[in-house]
Amino acid sequence: MFEKRSKPYTDLLGKTNRIVEGTTINGNVVSATDIRLDGQLIGNLQSKGKLVIGPTGNIKGDVICRNADIEGLFEGKIQVQEILNIKSKAHIKGDVICGKLSVEPGAEFSATCAMKPQVKNITTDGKSEQEKIA
Repeated sequence: MFEKRSKPYTDLLGKTNRIVEGTTINGNVVSATDIRLDGQLIGNLQSKGKLVIGPTGNIKGDVICRNADIEGLFEGKIQVQEILNIKSKAHIKGDVICGKLSVEPGAEFSATCAMKPQVKNITTDGKSEQEKIA
């Protein structure tokens, strides 16, 4: 009678979570929409949308998202289903798995990188695994 239906991704387009400069989050973040981070996250982030790490943004942890633009600092493991854009002022350390990769000149990219087209995330028992679609 009062069932709450989950909205399809297209209904959530244009809605963005913002973590502003001066904000620090210790813990995990899960979102069905886009996220812009200009503050600091110490923990894991999972988004069904796009992640933007602004010039003052900083993440130390693991990230799973559809698309990502990184201009700030990232340290950990990032899994991007589609396109990862690394801007010229970005500093990346860790492991990267993505469908497509774009790195602007001047970016610091100290990471192992695996590019896998059509990557699909599968979560089982809270653990994330990568599987290539056949």
